[in-house]
Amino acid sequence: MEHRIILEMGTGNDLYGRDYTKAAKRAIQDALHHSSIVLFKSLGIDHSEMRVQVTIGVQKPEELDIDALTAELPRGRAKVTGVKGGLDVHDAENDQTHVIATAAIEAFIPVDAAQWKLTAR
Repeated sequence: MEHRIILEMGTGNDLYGRDYTKAAKRAIQDALHHSSIVLFKSLGIDHSEMRVQVTIGVQKPEELDIDALTAELPRGRAKVTGVKGGLDVHDAENDQTHVIATAAIEAFIPVDAAQWKLTAR
């Protein structure tokens, strides 16, 4: 059975290009910089056993380059999904739209509960 071991959040933006993929890449990097997974080395688990699910929220998810975003993930078997979210902030005075993306990165590993036992110290 798989169990979620990590949930990290991040935000990113593209202030001048209205590029949802660029903002999403920055959101992924922001989330990744918040996590350190020492669990794998400590328990002798190979990173390839980890399934990574990334959900990106932007106002126009159909404009995301999913392959480019998947390439941002350094470990595990990754799947990236775009959903409506994030924020477009329009600056009418300068006729510019600023794009804000959000990212949720979840990591799952298979865990056999029979291999674990809690003990009192």
